[in-house]
Amino acid sequence: MKYFKPLLIGCFYMMIFSIQAQSTEFNLWEDEIPNSLKNENYKEIKIYKDSILDKTSQVSVPTITVFKPINPNGTAVVIFPGGGYKHLAINKEGTKVAEWLNSKGITAFVLKYRLPNDAIMVDKLIAPLQDAQEAIRFVRRKSKEFNLNEDKIGVLGFSAGGHLAATLSTQFNRKVYSLSDETSAKPSFSILIYPVISMDEAITHQGSKNNLLGISPSKEKAVKFSNETQVDNATPKTFLVHATDDKSVPVENSIHYYLALKDHKIPVEMHIYEKGGHGFGLGKEGTSKFWIQACEKWLKSNAIIN
Repeated sequence: MKYFKPLLIGCFYMMIFSIQAQSTEFNLWEDEIPNSLKNENYKEIKIYKDSILDKTSQVSVPTITVFKPINPNGTAVVIFPGGGYKHLAINKEGTKVAEWLNSKGITAFVLKYRLPNDAIMVDKLIAPLQDAQEAIRFVRRKSKEFNLNEDKIGVLGFSAGGHLAATLSTQFNRKVYSLSDETSAKPSFSILIYPVISMDEAITHQGSKNNLLGISPSKEKAVKFSNETQVDNATPKTFLVHATDDKSVPVENSIHYYLALKDHKIPVEMHIYEKGGHGFGLGKEGTSKFWIQACEKWLKSNAIIN
């Protein structure tokens, strides 16, 4: 037994290394980044914890990092970390989620998207959506290279990243930049975890709303980015997770989106947990820690994975 623990630890680190060795980062845009302004004084701020990139902010050059599983099953998920449109929780809601998806045979892509800021954007309203649309197109264009099924490319978003994923899911056809081809930006499915959905004052996350729309946006802008109002018959099937005791993003965000999807007869499954708060990532103590098992069952029941 005395040799078992060191062996177990060694195997653990080998596993982590093999996962990290499978990741490759790409610039999202091959040429000029659309809707961008040059600002030499605007630099990305990266925060590391135990030598691992934990959070990042002031993103001006969006990237997409692919995490390849050992035994890929052809399904892909693009991950949008949250952070209130102010920073990106790139480890907890990005890298760690990619590792979990890899364990299920899913090829994962973590999007480091631009955060809305007038200092580097002509129109900060559309910059995150531009990156989200291009991320799906990037993955779909490279589907053969990564051995992916073009009809099984979904999105997974947390908090404000969930807002971006829902915005993409309802506005994938909105023309927000010049296209080089006709590659679709529509996700095959969406997974939204404690998402910001609405810009309605009664239920929104005020920080996300302020950062994206500004302090006093017009009613028209608020409605445009309230995703429960943008659902139509083309919105992809959706899996929703929220906690009742979420004090940052009220659970009504997911409930309103669920009802809109139901009204349009879009396949949807929602899990509302009694406890969990906000920002629980892959799950903490309490019922919210079971959402990944529920999600796996949903993926299987919808033939997204075997």
